[in-house]
Amino acid sequence: MNILDIIEKKKNKSELTKEEISFFINGFTDGTIPDYQMSALLMAILLNGMTDKETFEMTDAMLHSGDVVDMSALGGIVVDKHSTGGIGDSTTLALAPILACCGVFVAKMSGRGLGFTGGTIDKLESIPGFDTALSEEEFFDAVKRVGCAVIGQTANLAPADKKIYALRDVTGTVNSIPLICASIMSKKLASGSDTILLDVKYGSGAFMPDPQSALELATKMVAIGVLAGKRIGALITDMQQPLSDHIGNSLEIIGIVDVLKGKKNRLYYEIREVALRLLALTGKYTLATAEKAFNDAIDSGNALKKFAEMVQAQHGDPSYIFHPEKFEIGARDVVTAKRDGYVTAMTAADIGRAVTRLGGGRMTKSDSIDFSVGAIMHVAIGSKVKRGDVLCEVFHNNGKGLEEAKSLIENAIALGDEKPAEHKIAYAYVGKEGVELY
Repeated sequence: MNILDIIEKKKNKSELTKEEISFFINGFTDGTIPDYQMSALLMAILLNGMTDKETFEMTDAMLHSGDVVDMSALGGIVVDKHSTGGIGDSTTLALAPILACCGVFVAKMSGRGLGFTGGTIDKLESIPGFDTALSEEEFFDAVKRVGCAVIGQTANLAPADKKIYALRDVTGTVNSIPLICASIMSKKLASGSDTILLDVKYGSGAFMPDPQSALELATKMVAIGVLAGKRIGALITDMQQPLSDHIGNSLEIIGIVDVLKGKKNRLYYEIREVALRLLALTGKYTLATAEKAFNDAIDSGNALKKFAEMVQAQHGDPSYIFHPEKFEIGARDVVTAKRDGYVTAMTAADIGRAVTRLGGGRMTKSDSIDFSVGAIMHVAIGSKVKRGDVLCEVFHNNGKGLEEAKSLIENAIALGDEKPAEHKIAYAYVGKEGVELY
């Protein structure tokens, strides 16, 4: 078996065998297959696609290229959620304590952000003292005691994916459904959870541009999870505007505290939909009983207390959860409406770019993040405004990036005379049984 024959076979649109897929994944990971040959194969995959079976075999080979975490020692149902990302997407921070209150374990490994705002780990590290680098023993102990913990990806999960993704990034092969599926699912399956909910986003602030392409990606990832024996489903959700009112690291923690206190905004309804579907996937709940458990967790105040418990278990200062006014936030400025009308659209990606210009995100991996900067949205698509109304508060330090950020935000919010159609949070749910449209 050699890589040239495999490249030729895929170039001619033939299906690769399990052995051929394992050969090129293992060979590229250990360095025996060079970048230029792997690049040729990735381009052939991009142009000619892969069958569901090929995509599963590639995912399986990638997940077994490194460590596979065993969560069985926790002795209960372990759930996980993966989001394809977006602006103001801080769902994990509220989901973990809510789900823990509902009697399931959340042992989550998350990443840092590159571009736009920070990642889940960056947001948590804006809480003074919060430790995202727990040892495996500390991590499991925190999950057992509290029910949830969130750490950075310390395990050697799917090293093949790291190498392949770096190559895709510089060879124009990022936008391939099979390669995206294998990248996401190899890490999710290696992380050890038995129940997984995928939150696949579409729109100007997401990787997938429209609901149809997001649905295609979600359907393939669910098929892979089913073949791997997992309880798995996927939500297709809207990212045509920021998910949270609060965008930026410390600000997003403040926004999560609002949700855990019961504030019913877009973020609340997104978290609610993800939580209900994930709890129903476990088999312990129906959607109706999951809704009751979700409401009880928030209305009782237990979810907020659980978030504080998780912060304390990971060496952070829990007083910031009960008193979010303690967070140091930058100087305030505003973006105002230049005319009367309705908010007809938003370019969510540009609002994210604005926060990055302020210092709230990374352009390179070595960039440091300013936790204190960001934006608070005062409008959503469909909001009615008058000239001079505040559209967005902008928080900055010493004016860094302020004028560019304000310009990006102002141009990202379109105003018109006609009220647009209502934007639903969710477009569809994909389960083992098929697709359910909302």
